[in-house]
Amino acid sequence: MTNQYNQGLGKNSANYVALSPLTFIKRAAYVYPTKTAVVYGEKRFTWKETYQRACQLGDVLQQHGIQVGDTVSVMGFNTPETYEAHFGVPMSGGVLHAINTRLDAKNIAFMMDHANTKVILTDTLAAPTIKAALELVKNKPLVIDIIDPNETGGELLGAMDYEAFIAKGDPNFKWQLPSDEWNAISLNYTSGTTGNPKGVVFHHRGAYLNALGNILAWEMPKNPVYLWTLPLFHCNGWCFPWGLAAVGGTNVCLRAVRVEDIYELIEKEKVTHFCGAPIVHSVIANAPAELKAKKKHLVKGMVAGAPPPAAVLDAMAQNGFEITHVYGLTETYGPATFCDWDADWNALPASEQAEIKAAQGVTYQVSEDLIVADPETLKQVPFDGETMGEVLFRGNNTMKGYLKNPSANEKAFAGGWFHSGDLAVTLPNGYIQLKDRSKDIIISGGENISSIEVEGALFKHPAVMDAAVVAKADEKWGETPCAFVALKDGMTVSEKELIDFVRSEIAHYKAPKRVIFGALPKTSTGKTQKFVLRKKAEQLK
Repeated sequence: MTNQYNQGLGKNSANYVALSPLTFIKRAAYVYPTKTAVVYGEKRFTWKETYQRACQLGDVLQQHGIQVGDTVSVMGFNTPETYEAHFGVPMSGGVLHAINTRLDAKNIAFMMDHANTKVILTDTLAAPTIKAALELVKNKPLVIDIIDPNETGGELLGAMDYEAFIAKGDPNFKWQLPSDEWNAISLNYTSGTTGNPKGVVFHHRGAYLNALGNILAWEMPKNPVYLWTLPLFHCNGWCFPWGLAAVGGTNVCLRAVRVEDIYELIEKEKVTHFCGAPIVHSVIANAPAELKAKKKHLVKGMVAGAPPPAAVLDAMAQNGFEITHVYGLTETYGPATFCDWDADWNALPASEQAEIKAAQGVTYQVSEDLIVADPETLKQVPFDGETMGEVLFRGNNTMKGYLKNPSANEKAFAGGWFHSGDLAVTLPNGYIQLKDRSKDIIISGGENISSIEVEGALFKHPAVMDAAVVAKADEKWGETPCAFVALKDGMTVSEKELIDFVRSEIAHYKAPKRVIFGALPKTSTGKTQKFVLRKKAEQLK
């Protein structure tokens, strides 16, 4: 039978437009032309100026041959140039590859060759690494230098500097929306610990939707003031560069995460929002009293990465930070679930609220579905808070796929779901709670021990600043938990005292058998490098 609603009612340019976050900045320039869009030191750019600069970048990239599907890499910090590239590069039709600024030359060269980079915009302070990478790449890209007026030093590697480059572009450039919203907008590489990293491809549609998803989940108002404590290279800043344009926000750039600068900018710029890994929140929560005293207003934070310890969330709440916990992966455009807060929970004690906020919660409004299930049978686990399964995603904010990696795509999308590799339970209220990465679960005497649960107990001790738990081989039990702990300045606690404390918090068999004190190795996005700790645990007697 013919569907009457399809008769003579086809798509046309009036009723169908490809979804792209590029429309957000065009609207921001029109609606908020004189409002401050970007702040960096003494620099101030309005939305009109930011839009024009992005247009100039898009135009000059096309002048230099960038076409749809060409890769433009950026080795940039949280500065205006990196922000502008999130719009200017896709305006040209190109695909933005924001490079992790802490990577070594060999990794960067692999990525540039794998992505077939045509142009690279690079901060002069990253020159030693990029210079070494350029010596390794097979096809040399056009190099443009980003010169930061707030920093001194750094070798010039490029044909010209960024300001001179975009000066050749038209601020009224008539860029085009993608012919297909499925076209790639950006490329982000996972931090591989074994073998080469995988290139995660985002499309315009997913970037558009997840940018709006962040706004909905966080209940962001119009014209927020956002502090860039999150690296812009990390999942494209969790899609917030595009989302902030949608709400006409102010981007307060922060080149390096220093707790003194964070508190100073919160007060000076009247910051309302920021994002970061748990370690960033821990540093903020444990700042000296004189820094905390500078903060006079409520600030909303979004935390992701490893599940934040309830103790950290509690400390942030006491310091006037309202935290929303989100969870996701590079493959889901960053955050894709959040702990959707029930107002009834406000009556609970602060410590209990913190425990609830530590859950990963429910899917974003822009996602299609999320389940915890057996990864082979795809059978959903019961809502008992005990049965573990793999977290599986489905929806428009799931990656297009891994670049040039069909075998990895087949595995990742098996059964019509994206397989995260994360283990979780589903709580009785339907919210999910992560228990571990599949490779991080500790199996001791046949019992599964969640390293996250043990870490949460460690964080409750007043002397603990940071903690991570990995498996250590044991002749009797197979594996036992081994804790690596960083203490707060000026505080001490013995190994035995800490083990006894954990035993008072959780089941005795889950407590670590060893505690090693010292700083924890971190990735550039604040995640603890557990593979490094596993190697250290292997060497312990």
